[in-house]
Amino acid sequence: MFLSSLILLPTLLAGVVSGCQQKTLTILALGDSLTAGYGLAADEAFPVQLEAQLRMRGYRVRLVNAGVSGDTTEDGLLRLESALHCRPDLAIVELGANDALQMLDVRQAKANLAAILSRMQSAGIPVILAGMKAPPYLGAAYVAAFDPIFPQLAEQFGVPLYPFFLAGVAGRPELNLADGIHPTAAGIEMIVSSILPLVEQELERLNR
Repeated sequence: MFLSSLILLPTLLAGVVSGCQQKTLTILALGDSLTAGYGLAADEAFPVQLEAQLRMRGYRVRLVNAGVSGDTTEDGLLRLESALHCRPDLAIVELGANDALQMLDVRQAKANLAAILSRMQSAGIPVILAGMKAPPYLGAAYVAAFDPIFPQLAEQFGVPLYPFFLAGVAGRPELNLADGIHPTAAGIEMIVSSILPLVEQELERLNR
């Protein structure tokens, strides 16, 4: 009996290890309409498409869509505690577009994002910061003040930066809705494809 138990032990341990490796990780997507999926079907939104792609690659993940259309960085900060109730293992922060469109104070936007990153770090939640760029028509001075806050914050808090959430999509009519601001489902697909390697990198780090 004892010998049989020893023979079975490696198999039992392998099952335990396998079970640990199969833990489902929760990813919080905190953002505005670009995250929420404005103008799209529910299954076309960024968090849903990202979850599908990660699962296709063998990752056991659950994406939580905490995107709210119209949200500024201040709005995101105000509802942060509520968003954290899902107890995320990783967060993607995509905020700032509405601050730029409303030409809100850049220093305040940066302070709001800093508070979000600080709160998440205090909770031990790794973060991917998604950068945003101010539209050129807002003027060179505003663009020069706004655009650098994302790389500055990424360096300050030591978090990975996806430089521009709308990279490859902004300014392309075929990838945006009629308003010229919000991506179509195909536009979101391109965003997911582009940010995917960074998300996978962070998931691998978590798994290690």
